[in-house]
Amino acid sequence: MKQLTHNDIENKQQQFPITIVCDAIRTPENIGMCFRISESFGVQKIFFHENSPSLENRKVINTARNTINQIEHELYTDFATVISKLKAEGNTIIGIEITDKSINIQDFNFKNYQKIVLLLGSERNGISTINLVDHTISIPMFGRNSSMNVIHSLAITLYEVTNQLVKNSLQ
Repeated sequence: MKQLTHNDIENKQQQFPITIVCDAIRTPENIGMCFRISESFGVQKIFFHENSPSLENRKVINTARNTINQIEHELYTDFATVISKLKAEGNTIIGIEITDKSINIQDFNFKNYQKIVLLLGSERNGISTINLVDHTISIPMFGRNSSMNVIHSLAITLYEVTNQLVKNSLQ
């Protein structure tokens, strides 16, 4: 067995009809990791609130590595406005959030939706206006803690979404 280097690996580059909206994420490392994980999973676009750490922030740049220029992104001012615009464009808004109506991520059928927006809440308070989403999903956890880092939950969700979409395209 030989460990491969970046030069040895050629990923099948594919883009999925997935948009990410970050609701007031404040940590530079989380902004950078949002770029990195979104690019890895073929996300089309990311929206960040205008008060999020700047893309010029050294921690954002270092964490994102070279992905900032590889994925479309946009700043927004008003959360409700950007969600309304995305809904009008035919997107289904799915919040990654624990609510009394959340569907277990493995039980949610992402294949039923043409265009998906994954909504990430802030690190401290979650999604600010939960009534704007069409669905909420949650990730089962088995430890004592009831939450995880917002970007870890994004990575798990993107894996599940793209896995379902790839399997669906093979059928």
